Amino acid sequence: MDSNLAPLSSTLGSLPDSSNDCLLSQIICGSPIGYYPHFDDQEKNYNEDNNVRAQLINNNNIPIMSSLPQENYGIHHDNREKSLFDIVDAAVKEMLVLLDVNDPVWVKSSGNERCCIHRESYDRKFPNSYRPYKSSTTRIESSKHFGVVPMTAIELIPIFLDPIKWMNMFPTIVRKARNIDVFNPGNIEGSIQLMYEQLHILSPSVEAREFFIIRCCRKLDQTTWIMLDVSYDLFKEIQTHVPSYAWKFPSGCAIQDMGNGGSMVTWIEHVQVDEKIHFNGIFKDMLCGHQTYGAERWIVTLQRMSERYNFAMGATCPTKHDLKGVVYDIPKEVKNLMNLSQRMVKCFCEILNMTDKLDFPTSSQLNNGDRVSIRKNIEITEPQGFIASAATSLWLPLSFETIFNFLKDDNTRCQPYMPIENNMLVLQESNIDDMGAFLIYGTIDLSTYNSIVNGSDAKDIAILPSGIMISHDGRLGSDRNNNGNVQNGSILTVALQKLICADNHLISQHQQMEAVTYIHNLLSSIVLKIKAALCYSD
Repeated sequence: MDSNLAPLSSTLGSLPDSSNDCLLSQIICGSPIGYYPHFDDQEKNYNEDNNVRAQLINNNNIPIMSSLPQENYGIHHDNREKSLFDIVDAAVKEMLVLLDVNDPVWVKSSGNERCCIHRESYDRKFPNSYRPYKSSTTRIESSKHFGVVPMTAIELIPIFLDPIKWMNMFPTIVRKARNIDVFNPGNIEGSIQLMYEQLHILSPSVEAREFFIIRCCRKLDQTTWIMLDVSYDLFKEIQTHVPSYAWKFPSGCAIQDMGNGGSMVTWIEHVQVDEKIHFNGIFKDMLCGHQTYGAERWIVTLQRMSERYNFAMGATCPTKHDLKGVVYDIPKEVKNLMNLSQRMVKCFCEILNMTDKLDFPTSSQLNNGDRVSIRKNIEITEPQGFIASAATSLWLPLSFETIFNFLKDDNTRCQPYMPIENNMLVLQESNIDDMGAFLIYGTIDLSTYNSIVNGSDAKDIAILPSGIMISHDGRLGSDRNNNGNVQNGSILTVALQKLICADNHLISQHQQMEAVTYIHNLLSSIVLKIKAALCYSD
């Protein structure tokens, strides 16, 4: 399954209702807009998110904050609601100004011609005291980008307001999302949500970013909506002194229906980050160049997933040669394979975080940037038991297009050998767009494949994904070689997984040691073969 962003269709059919169980079924079948979780479920999710936050805090040598007791969850609910509405009111006004492309607060950055916010102009125009503390290591990122998306505002807004649908629409960006509190539920034009969100860049070498945000949407006129995110200091509310390492100024998007089933989406990202944890140096230009979490990445991902969504729903089949698209019916077996492939991609993206890796005696032998972990899986969507994972990121002096084409071609891919068990088939999804590329694959046996193509539901089929992520290294045009040409460079992340023990109850220390050694040696071997095949050596 391949995806190269084709020209968007100018006439797009309407989408079927939510009963269709195809590709992004979790987007359709996620919680409805008016969903307000039961108190017990809310408190459970909140404590889970709090523990995630506490782990990050612990990694920075800050005392771990215990989970909130149940009686504290809804503390000062009326005060919180008033505070949220005040923040949203100011944020919406700011957002409307930032959406004006001609406003002087936006300037073109040197080198890459991307839009960014002029700090002095912004501070004069928005002297807002609701801002985080800035330290010597603080960095502010801002960007704006727009593009045509083959979905309407009425189709997009419910996806954006539902955490489950949001994660499934942006699996390569959003790792986790949870509702903490919901105000005015059921009113799509006036709902306000307090959310926890974790964003990642698909490499174990860089920590995920965590946000507590207020999310809301507003209908500006009959054809235009805005979706707004702005950070909320939840820890201040519960009287702790936990610092925030990632803070989101008013950000989000405007969605304007074009009248043909598509929308013009303008995206704004404006954040402050304080990266106290050292990350692999090959990511410096990518992170500091504001493209990693920038507006363009959100737009490109939204275009790809919307295009895929329409294809799976049988609404359109846009092609490079036919801008009108073709409406047709996709066989159920194809929908099942697409649904399985989408789940495989999402699972692969989730395991790349690997911040909770175990400390093994052999870990000292790992190269800088390599990560190895062992986790216990009880979910039916992956093989049950103990799974060993290994991942690494490296820089290559080639464009991501060159690397992707090499690895995707069956005639050249065999050179960097990827181990596949006998009598197994490979389900692979590949994609390339302006921001990078990926190849993600998993094995299924012949009987399982036959059951899928014969119409059996694939939702409970276990698949263990491995794969490769490729992205531009983020260097600007000023980085030139001796001939004055821009030197191409890419960051390659390779990640492997293997079931090492099907027993969910017991795994010995010896098995752990053997698994770590095996998976790391396998990873190292594949990386060396990729380098050799691409004629590159350190």
